[in-house]
Amino acid sequence: MQTYKQTSKWVLVAVLFVAISSCVPNDESTFERLMEAAEQGDAEAQLELGRMYYHGRGVPQDLAEAARWYRIAAEQGLAEGQLNIGLMYRYGQGVEQDHTRAARWVRKAADHGLARAQYKLGRMYAQGEGVSQDYAEAMQWYRKAAEQGFAEALGSLGVMYAQGQGTAQDNVRAYKWFDLAAARGHLRSPENRDSVARDMTAEQIAAAQRLAREWEPTSGE
Repeated sequence: MQTYKQTSKWVLVAVLFVAISSCVPNDESTFERLMEAAEQGDAEAQLELGRMYYHGRGVPQDLAEAARWYRIAAEQGLAEGQLNIGLMYRYGQGVEQDHTRAARWVRKAADHGLARAQYKLGRMYAQGEGVSQDYAEAMQWYRKAAEQGFAEALGSLGVMYAQGQGTAQDNVRAYKWFDLAAARGHLRSPENRDSVARDMTAEQIAAAQRLAREWEPTSGE
């Protein structure tokens, strides 16, 4: 249960971040207050500092400094920090590129239930990036993210079913996942859905559409 003190601290961090996002770069007082919170161990403040340095928002862009603050937040168990430092390692931004470390950090964020991290980890397993290629494991992580309504994961499940990777090939289920992803704005899924539909009967398409209508995310959107 959050204490009043913890809640107040998070509200302060949010207020400081909004102020920094809208301030001119030489407004040092707000930045210094956020830095003070970060140096006192506030993981949310550490994450926001990482974002500021990454995007050059209110401070000169500094990817190495962004990676440093992301790592500090990640080491406190903050899922967003774990994902962000993992992606920094993946792309070699501010740190030496290291796919194994990237996968390790992304896995920590995924284990916390962060949908974007679960999707990214699924891609790592599908591509054998930082981990041994394992389509079944990729399916597992895509499904976890899809259950939260994450559009990219919904589309990726469609690809896995269409290609028979990590599961038996199944156009009905491929269509279902592409249809769900398309409804959430995933750009490639309408074309992918129409592609598999060309090899399906009218009855199969109707069955896939029914499955899509009946499906609901288990953890909200």
